Amino acid sequence: MRVLILSTTTGYQLRSFGEAASRAGIDLMFATDRCHRLDDPWRDAAVAVRFHEEDASLHAIVDAGRARPIAGVIAVGDRPVVLAARAAQALGIRGNPPAAAAASVNKKLARESFAAAGLPVPWFFEADAASPIAADPRVRYPCVVKPIGLSGSRGVIRANTPAELDRAIARLRDLLSRKEVRAIRSGLGDAILVEGFIDGREFAIEGVMTDGVFRAFAIFDKPDPLDGPFFEETIYVTPSDLPPPEQQSVIDQVCRAARSLGLANGPVHAECRVSAHGVFMLEVAARPIGGHCLKVLRFSVHGESGESTLEDVLLRHAVGQDVSRYAREARAAGVMMIPIPTRGMLKRVHGIDTAAAVPGIEEVRITAKTDHLLEPLPEGASYLGFIFARGPDSRSVVDALKEAHARLRFEIAAPIALVAG
Repeated sequence: MRVLILSTTTGYQLRSFGEAASRAGIDLMFATDRCHRLDDPWRDAAVAVRFHEEDASLHAIVDAGRARPIAGVIAVGDRPVVLAARAAQALGIRGNPPAAAAASVNKKLARESFAAAGLPVPWFFEADAASPIAADPRVRYPCVVKPIGLSGSRGVIRANTPAELDRAIARLRDLLSRKEVRAIRSGLGDAILVEGFIDGREFAIEGVMTDGVFRAFAIFDKPDPLDGPFFEETIYVTPSDLPPPEQQSVIDQVCRAARSLGLANGPVHAECRVSAHGVFMLEVAARPIGGHCLKVLRFSVHGESGESTLEDVLLRHAVGQDVSRYAREARAAGVMMIPIPTRGMLKRVHGIDTAAAVPGIEEVRITAKTDHLLEPLPEGASYLGFIFARGPDSRSVVDALKEAHARLRFEIAAPIALVAG
């Protein structure tokens, strides 16, 4: 059995999938965004693809599949989602329809699908970042603006007044003009979404679709308020403290939203807000939770010893195995995505050992590299690192994460300005 893993880069997630594949006796084939002229620079036998050149990339994957038959496909991250769906279709294996995958990574298409299915959505419209949006009569306040083709809260800004909206749009124009951002917008240009702000608590949901049926693995609470002006996520903790009937309502809405997009098979990571007016879906992505956050979820099978990771479960699901026996562990678990407090160059991190000594903390992992430019949201797209914790209940996990974070101190130097001479 062989599973194709599509990813923009190599990194932690690919290593963790490799370890899981070894445990399950599954062979992996990687397809990553790299130069096809280099002869396997990472020695991982990956298929060289370009996500902005889907037709050529698909041809390379199909050719590789002839020599090494593929039984399943998993997209890691948002950019590979559409190519993964096209690859599954071309290879004749289980996956998502390409149109469904495309809708899942386009905020406007997703909102339209949710609305057509009768799901609650805020008012919204598409606009061009170069247009005078604050003068548009459709705008009401408070509102939120966001690039249609970016993810991870990048470029998402709340505005409470016309003046704030003008400033937010100016920031978006600057962000969308960056070379590295233009390269990943997949032809969406300066398209942005303007929509009503949804008051309420935010949650994340992890699960899988199997033949159009959604099964939730976990609901994550986001205990820190996410009311803007920027929406930087910090803590995910599970199990949720929502009452069971409300948890079921959230799961039901994820299922309806995924079906409205047309998703059929594979991992699902969803985000929603629960307000007095219902469960509003923010995102239903055809991929697993990102990066190091995968480590939060552990599973067991009743009557069997040992634990399984999310990667274990997703690989087995990808090759058609029944994963209904896997249940999340009984302990509460959480992760803090360490926010970047200010723009600058990371010089040193103090207090890692004392942070790791907090009861309940499993690991403090700093992923930001020293002497590299750090940039917080809404422009930035990364974190300083991650703190992982487990405990008897979600409250103790949140307290441990916050205590560990309070023991860390970051030396960040102002970036050096280049002066033309």
